[in-house]
Amino acid sequence: MPDDLRIPSADDARWAAVLARDPAPPAGPFLYAVTTQGVFCRPGCPSRAPLRRNTRFFADAPAAEAEGFRACKRCDPKGERAAIHAAAIRAACALIEESETIPSLATLADRAGYARHHFLRLFRDITGVTPRSYAESVRARRLAAALAGGARVVDAVAEAGFGSESRVYEDSGRVLGMTPGAARRGGDGEVIRVALADSALGLLMVGATEAGICFIGFGEDEAGLRGDVMHRFPRARVTDAPEALADAVRQVVAFIAEPKAALDLPLDLRGTAFQRQVWEALRAIPLGETRSYAGLAAEMGMPRATRAVARACAQNKVSLAVPCHRVVGKDGDLTGYRWGVERKRALLAGEKAGRRGG
Repeated sequence: MPDDLRIPSADDARWAAVLARDPAPPAGPFLYAVTTQGVFCRPGCPSRAPLRRNTRFFADAPAAEAEGFRACKRCDPKGERAAIHAAAIRAACALIEESETIPSLATLADRAGYARHHFLRLFRDITGVTPRSYAESVRARRLAAALAGGARVVDAVAEAGFGSESRVYEDSGRVLGMTPGAARRGGDGEVIRVALADSALGLLMVGATEAGICFIGFGEDEAGLRGDVMHRFPRARVTDAPEALADAVRQVVAFIAEPKAALDLPLDLRGTAFQRQVWEALRAIPLGETRSYAGLAAEMGMPRATRAVARACAQNKVSLAVPCHRVVGKDGDLTGYRWGVERKRALLAGEKAGRRGG
């Protein structure tokens, strides 16, 4: 049969993945072995591609080992080296969590048993951030917890491991997304106006401060939505304001019914500098398009921060205006969504239809 009429086999797809060094091939997981070297590899192995005639394919490591092949030391197809690295980084994270001050890179690397540059690369690969950034997030979490518990600012700053109050106030937006005093008050004295509406995706609530929209979310009942609004600012006064928010609600409801353009609303986005950077990147994703978490991190110039980007997406409370629903798994899977996967599926379908119609 002529080559151009031959039906491609599963091995053809696997071979194409080997040549492309595709770590997640469409044909599904597999390993390939090189008969001239006696090793088996992942399809994304950085080693030079073998000749096709010297290549065999296996479903898993036990099948390859049963035929006498050994695991490649470069791509670690059995994941043994990766498990050791992950355990070392978990131990480093635990040390950071337990330390009153930020451990030095040298201390962390020595404890893990790696050279500093190698440890730094491993830490970034596994956590998506540097040890310093991880430690700063730990301090910020301690500070937020202490302030939420009613501790005085000076005591909370000391307990969190900051050298002085001035270091927190100098860059309070990066540390907490607000001043320590505001975090300690839990929104005390602040008014959050809210309005309810029915939408094509169910009950909708829009919340706003004087600065702009701080919440857009869906729920099954009003009580649950109010609880979500007050989670960040438990002492804030939540007041019904359907007339004041009528225009914002109308825009949101219309967008859900027929998305044709991005929502253009004044927003009050409170988060760390990194979170706000991720949220702005989400707003830059065009209507009707999606990104993977890894793709979004790469577009932000931080290809190793996939996990940190995913966490920031999950902390977004202003749905639609900050379209975290446009981020999907690397295989196109819808993954989780704060307001339900079915709503995410409906939003994406509506946006794609709106883009075609436009």
